[in-house]
Amino acid sequence: MATIVDNATSTRTAQRSSDQSPDELLAAMKATPADDPRRPALRDRAIEAWLPLARHLARRYGGRGAPDDDLAQTAFVGLIKAVDNFDHDRGVDFSGYAIPTIIGEIKRYFRDRTWAVRVPRRLQELRLSISAANSALTQTLGRSPTVADVASYLDVSEETVLEGLEGARAYRATSLSTPTGADGSRELGDTLGDDDEAFGLVELRVALGPALATLPEREREILSLRFHGNLTQSQIADRIGVSQMHVSRLITRSLAALRHQLSEDIAA
Repeated sequence: MATIVDNATSTRTAQRSSDQSPDELLAAMKATPADDPRRPALRDRAIEAWLPLARHLARRYGGRGAPDDDLAQTAFVGLIKAVDNFDHDRGVDFSGYAIPTIIGEIKRYFRDRTWAVRVPRRLQELRLSISAANSALTQTLGRSPTVADVASYLDVSEETVLEGLEGARAYRATSLSTPTGADGSRELGDTLGDDDEAFGLVELRVALGPALATLPEREREILSLRFHGNLTQSQIADRIGVSQMHVSRLITRSLAALRHQLSEDIAA
């Protein structure tokens, strides 16, 4: 019997809630003590009643590179924060409190989630200021504003404006697979340079000539036969009339001398 009575009471409460306006639902929730078991249901109903406002604000920021579903979810988070933190006793309309709260949440989403490369918050906010200044100055001047115009409007230096414009390039990234050229046969990645190890070899070869000149003639000949002629140590020994062991010692000594000479040249 108690269960039937509780169910009937819940049904009547839900029916009364469905007949209330969004403001009345919010007022009823705020008037209900935090430990009252009816409060969670009233809170849910109040949030649901104000969802159209959140959806409307989310649509205002559509078409700016963020998925519509993400914007709607972000606006809903802002609405929930507004419902939970709204102080009815201050005499301010809920919409006047909720709209800045929801818009602030959406702007934080754009600031923290939509940049291709994370840049300092100062540059993110500077980009927004420069964008707003460009719009205002274009209307006022009847032309595209210069860097000096924007700097004067924002009361900052021209270097700061240039820094903001440079940082704005990180907002969106271009794929390396983007076709380039008249026929689109190449990709953007094909036009970018890469480290070339051959440059280091060129520098080493330039320094190797003078270093070889410091060696005795016989040692230069042995190194040439070994590394240029690709002869074995035994073949070199037979050619110059010494033992293979002696050839090995000469090669080891010559290479050590070259390493020392080249390290001194690089350090210099």
